[in-house]
Amino acid sequence: MIRAILLVIVGILFLPSGEALGQMKRKNIKRNNRSMAAYRGQRFDFKNKVYNSIGISLNSFNYYGDLAPLAKTISTDLSLTKPAIGVSFTHRFGPRYQVTGSFTYGGIQGSDNESADPTDKTAVYRYVRNLSFRNRITEFSAVAVIDLFKNEQTYLRRVPWTPYAYGGIAVFKHNPQAQVPDTNLQGLAFSNAGEWVDLQPLETEGKSYSLIQFALPLGIGARFRLMDVMDIAFEWGMRYTFTDYLDDVSGSYIDLNTFGNNELAKALSYRSNEVPSGVNSRVDEIIANRYTGYSGFTTVAGYGHVPNNGTTNLRGKDGNDAYMVTTLRVTYILGKSFNRAKFR
Repeated sequence: MIRAILLVIVGILFLPSGEALGQMKRKNIKRNNRSMAAYRGQRFDFKNKVYNSIGISLNSFNYYGDLAPLAKTISTDLSLTKPAIGVSFTHRFGPRYQVTGSFTYGGIQGSDNESADPTDKTAVYRYVRNLSFRNRITEFSAVAVIDLFKNEQTYLRRVPWTPYAYGGIAVFKHNPQAQVPDTNLQGLAFSNAGEWVDLQPLETEGKSYSLIQFALPLGIGARFRLMDVMDIAFEWGMRYTFTDYLDDVSGSYIDLNTFGNNELAKALSYRSNEVPSGVNSRVDEIIANRYTGYSGFTTVAGYGHVPNNGTTNLRGKDGNDAYMVTTLRVTYILGKSFNRAKFR
């Protein structure tokens, strides 16, 4: 009995006072407030640091092929740059890696008359060839993107900017076209002069080709963070195709009689008769030398016919065509996952 009384007295003596309890409570509140202020649940609890994004892009296309200013693979006429638009979907799955699928629609164009310099001793022959085209391209691509700088954190803690490289595969639909000239090779007017017509069905070189083709996209870019859920990127890349007919020009001239009564095919296969005289003395010299093997019209010697000696008159050159894509893309991050803070 005495022992129990002593325990009660000791307990009373060691119980904290009301003031002490109040101090303890205030300390706990301050501790919790500091925890809440320092909490970064939205930043650090993003699930698996994996996210998706969608993008829209403004692009420009430039053509590389037979109808270029210089007889080189890397030559293009920047004045014939054409616009394009695109949408994309991106999945990021690693600190440096993502995959992007894109749909892009745009056009390319080439013209001997506009790009070839008639005063250049080499380019003058392309000027006299006088071929031209436009082509509308619808492209679907899938590329792997590798960032230079790692993104170890969630999308909210991603790096401010990073350069990157990409490569992949693309499939595209194209359709080269040309404008109908004023007259046929015998000087008779075309009723649809100036109209854009499809070239592939005309087989201007005596060959057919597919309008569905594959390409290898390769390029570089830089991506910048605009805000928590938005980036902007600048890209430059090439599409290396497996066709030499983006421009409907690849091989040699064929005998125009092969086209029979198809006067439009003849006129779009051979267009040197449209080159005017008086450009300069060299052009005048070339177009004055005529081939007289056709009935009812003549052609410039070396253009629009097959020589009698068994050789060929080249209309194009070997090597597949390509096109360059320059891109400005804005992306918005999707599928954000947030975990709420838990305090006890």
